[in-house]
Amino acid sequence: MGVVGVLGLVCGTIAGLFVLVIVGAAFLGSSSGSDTTTPIAQPTYSPYDEPTRSRGEPTSSPTQDDVPTERPTQRPTQDDEPDDDPPRQVTLDRSLKNNTVYRAGVLPRLTCRAGNVSIFSHSQLKSLILKTGKCMDQAWGPILQKQGIPFSPPRYAIAARSGRGACGDYPQRGSIVPYYCPRNNTIYASTSAMARGNGNSRGYGQIISWHGGIISMMAHEYGHHVQNLTGLLDSWWGQTLETSNQNGKLALSRRLELQATCFGGMWMRSVAASYPVSTSSRQRLFWFYGQVGDHPGYPRDHGSTANNHRWFRQGWEKNKAYQCNTWAAPSSTTS
Repeated sequence: MGVVGVLGLVCGTIAGLFVLVIVGAAFLGSSSGSDTTTPIAQPTYSPYDEPTRSRGEPTSSPTQDDVPTERPTQRPTQDDEPDDDPPRQVTLDRSLKNNTVYRAGVLPRLTCRAGNVSIFSHSQLKSLILKTGKCMDQAWGPILQKQGIPFSPPRYAIAARSGRGACGDYPQRGSIVPYYCPRNNTIYASTSAMARGNGNSRGYGQIISWHGGIISMMAHEYGHHVQNLTGLLDSWWGQTLETSNQNGKLALSRRLELQATCFGGMWMRSVAASYPVSTSSRQRLFWFYGQVGDHPGYPRDHGSTANNHRWFRQGWEKNKAYQCNTWAAPSSTTS
């Protein structure tokens, strides 16, 4: 099958194990209370935009209001000679801890309106998934390309009930979750499974009926596409093959999945004003991510509910790519 095929099957299998855990009281009671969240995860390394940068890197730290620009800092004069030097070759870092993607900064604020969509209608939910997928292209594409990372959008296969993709059945038996298949760069999902559940697995729609919950999960799957484009997925797989014990492999898987969740939080923040994600909807999203994670009795491959909550908020509140570096974060935040 080859490494890419095996990688796809593993990703599909891992995604299939991402089941839901319901914690605490009913939704209305839990979401209406005060916010008692755990501290946001803090990477324990120096990002590219701090004083540890190497020569030739930016001399100031970007802010959330920074907007990438291609305009020159001064207008050339008629005496300026054209630059005949060949374009500078960009050397990409595809490693886990120092990947080039961490230079990308914030996602641009986009206009991406959801409209009045019912997650229990296949046609409406599928249309929203495809529409917001294009918005994710518009967010991630430019900031990746600016760092010299080649960009191409993922493909989608959205079934009303079930189907079979390049990395296996979707949803997998007894599972509700969508999955990203790096073998053909495709995100697979079942609208009925996500909304209504499948087998003994409750659907996202049975926890939060607002469509933002499902779309944030699709942003997580898009995060896997970003990991694939940047080499993070290949580097994770290489380390997984080199790790002999199962606990070590699971620890690597959790860091991979929690990073995708953080990327998803970044995107939801980028469209908050237009989607829109109101203050109450934001709190519902934070609450939602405190309900999903590793299920007792299953392999611990996606992270605890507390850490899923932590890393979604990390992406939303910190809103910079390097803040999603789970590979440099303490193990307590990726357990």
